[in-house]
Amino acid sequence: MEEKQTEEKTVSETVPTPKVETPINPNVQKVSALSLSSIRAKRELEKTNSSIVRNVADLPKNDFTHTDMLLHWNKYAQRLGDKGYKIMESLLLINDPKLDGTMIYHELPNEGSKIDFDSEKHDLLGYLRGKLHNHDIQIEVVVNETVENKFAFTPQDKFNRMNEINPALEVLRRTFDLDI
Repeated sequence: MEEKQTEEKTVSETVPTPKVETPINPNVQKVSALSLSSIRAKRELEKTNSSIVRNVADLPKNDFTHTDMLLHWNKYAQRLGDKGYKIMESLLLINDPKLDGTMIYHELPNEGSKIDFDSEKHDLLGYLRGKLHNHDIQIEVVVNETVENKFAFTPQDKFNRMNEINPALEVLRRTFDLDI
């Protein structure tokens, strides 16, 4: 037994344990997260980060067509679908957006879908602005809750509705001299 213990000691003594060293900067003092000086340090950091804002006049404002916008709109929707964001993909593809200058109008069926769309609108704007090289692009969401449901109650109404969908039905009715 004594041999096993000595062997174990030699193995553990020969394997060096890695030391984790953190770089220490002697010029920077450590600050407690709950102190007033940490609040001051945080404000200074925010000031330095906010000074990196670009001038709006320097941003690109290239012209683009409705076709270009639709192409990138659909590519973005497909990218979201590939990532698994099927709801947002369907909201983008529910209908084609309309372009008026640099304003994009997108029509959605209800307020709930508008809320879902607004949560992702910032990413979509960034994508479109980058791909179309125009930073004046804005997206306006229009909610259209007017849904026209025509209910067919009589056989004549049902036939007329099906005939709207498939006009060849009238030819079939005349050919075989069918009643409604």
